[in-house]
Amino acid sequence: MKRLLMMLALLLAAAPCHAHFGTIVPSDDIVTQDDSKIINLQVKFIHPMERHYMEMAKPKQFGVMHNGRKTDLLDTLRATKGKSPDQDREFTFWTTDFKIRRPGDYTFYVEPAPYWEPAEDLFIIHYTKVCVNALGLESGWDQPMGLETEIVPLTRPYGLWTGNIFSGQVLLKGKPVPYAEVEIEYLNESPDNISIINAPSDPYVTQVIKADANGIFHYAMPKAGWWGFAALNEADWTMKHDGVEKNIEIGAVYWVHTRDMK
Repeated sequence: MKRLLMMLALLLAAAPCHAHFGTIVPSDDIVTQDDSKIINLQVKFIHPMERHYMEMAKPKQFGVMHNGRKTDLLDTLRATKGKSPDQDREFTFWTTDFKIRRPGDYTFYVEPAPYWEPAEDLFIIHYTKVCVNALGLESGWDQPMGLETEIVPLTRPYGLWTGNIFSGQVLLKGKPVPYAEVEIEYLNESPDNISIINAPSDPYVTQVIKADANGIFHYAMPKAGWWGFAALNEADWTMKHDGVEKNIEIGAVYWVHTRDMK
């Protein structure tokens, strides 16, 4: 029995640990005068490349920053059921519609309820952001939100062509995180994706890069669609699970969209 348990532990250690990503995906990332001024946003907790979805409780906070002011949108979220290709059961995600009323950049953000991950024996909280530009005024996309941890874009996070480089800075409690490890995944359900990408092996699922001494990273996106960037750290507090204190993984997540030149 002891030998069997040891073999099982080795197998689990060798198994790939696929990346979790909080997501906020808007129906449009650039709203022009000719577009509908109502956008839909979907808030999920997923493995983006593998299209594997986790059950998501109602977030602790959800809102938008525009012109330096935050607006609480938590009560607008609606619970929605979905089903991913690799699962027979349904999962819960959250959605809302938002009406653009003024020009400028709208940065949507979410702090989810802690997610217990038994495979990693910890809780996960991903502070997630995405920016939507509206009506030609490019102002506000580079403002920090004051979240526990976040990625602040150094590249304008919209109007990106396939192959453009996205740069960002990882912050923890408002300060840069030296040599932060950043995981990157492609959202395989992106509307621009006419065929699902099948990774030839596990290292292709999640790209991994390191930030520099100032927490700054760069990545060139090779395909049209939505790309997620997640910088992970350990919280300086714990939570109880079954009466036992457990660590918390906090992630700073940012989503950007690219298009092919045609």
